[in-house]
Amino acid sequence: MSPTIDYYFAPQSPWTYLGHDRFVALARAAGATVRVLPADLGAVFSVSGGLPLGKRAPQRQAYRLVELRRFSQHLGLPMNIQPQYFPVAGDDAARLIITVNQHDGTDAALALSGAVFRACWVQQRNMADADTLAALLAECALPSQRLEQSRGADVQALYEANTRQAIDAGVFGAPSYVINGEIFWGQDRLDFLERHLKNQGD
Repeated sequence: MSPTIDYYFAPQSPWTYLGHDRFVALARAAGATVRVLPADLGAVFSVSGGLPLGKRAPQRQAYRLVELRRFSQHLGLPMNIQPQYFPVAGDDAARLIITVNQHDGTDAALALSGAVFRACWVQQRNMADADTLAALLAECALPSQRLEQSRGADVQALYEANTRQAIDAGVFGAPSYVINGEIFWGQDRLDFLERHLKNQGD
């Protein structure tokens, strides 16, 4: 039986952007099923004790920029570490990803997620803007009606359910990859996740 990985993230997370393509590739190589679960990181922080970026100590904020630059250079990924549209609300993008996952499947949701991450961290586009989200749908060859569908109460309920599930699973930051109850937090833990998947196949 193929493993299942719960993929928790916030669309505005730079660390999720840095790990997304590698995660998708290793999950596919392992034949894993991915459950795409955008969650409200603010609600997660309210339970886990995490702080939004603006409330962190200046030293932590400064070091975050150093680490983002280091990882983007190490991974060879383009990145504006202080993009024009950040901080930015990720809720509308999260609901859109959930909607695409519902109607178009996991691969489409993962592709749209990657497009959203790049829009913020590479292209300096506003993911909270409806026109930007509509353009991203078109660029991913996805139906335009998904944007209107993403505003439904049913999608909001799924977003809230994802967030509750993340909290119940012990998730406290993004990205988090959970397999059989074991959390791998952060794109810098993908090597451990890959080894875990290989060991399951032995």
